[in-house]
Amino acid sequence: MGLYASGNQTVGPYLHIGLDWLTTRDIAARGAKGERVAIEGRLLDGEGVGVSDGLVEIWQANSHGKYAHPEDQQKKPLERGFRGFGRIPTDDQGAFRFTTVKPGRVPGPGATLQAPHLVVAVFMRGMLKHLATRIYFPDEPSNAEDPLLKLVPPARRATLIAKHKAKAVLEWNIVLQGKNETVFFDF
Repeated sequence: MGLYASGNQTVGPYLHIGLDWLTTRDIAARGAKGERVAIEGRLLDGEGVGVSDGLVEIWQANSHGKYAHPEDQQKKPLERGFRGFGRIPTDDQGAFRFTTVKPGRVPGPGATLQAPHLVVAVFMRGMLKHLATRIYFPDEPSNAEDPLLKLVPPARRATLIAKHKAKAVLEWNIVLQGKNETVFFDF
């Protein structure tokens, strides 16, 4: 097993956010197989005000449930050009938008399968450590079986599940604190 620098290791308190070439609004690339979907939302502070200098980083598997990473040794197909990773800066109102494909299920602990999800890291001013969360898909039957989602109290799960906004468009907001705070994980 080798060690690889990940995107979130390229930022520090005195450095410009690195890997600018990974800033993309198309996480899965045009040729990727699967159900295309746009996800849009806002990064909000505790008062509901948009955070204008945030960065939303996405990691995901392809529609077959395989990550474009050397440590994913599953014998599943991986489309040429599929990245499954990207960074999206927020605009002046804290808004972000990206397109991708709905990922397939990936292995979980104890031979379980996780529901389709996107792994999200949030970076912004004043935070020395990124926040980790997930986006799950609405109307997904396997959400009920997801080992991580089952650990979240039922009343809080809605903060992790995107909502339908339009055909092939989902909405998901990141709320940093307060009554509607998004669930964050300590990985």
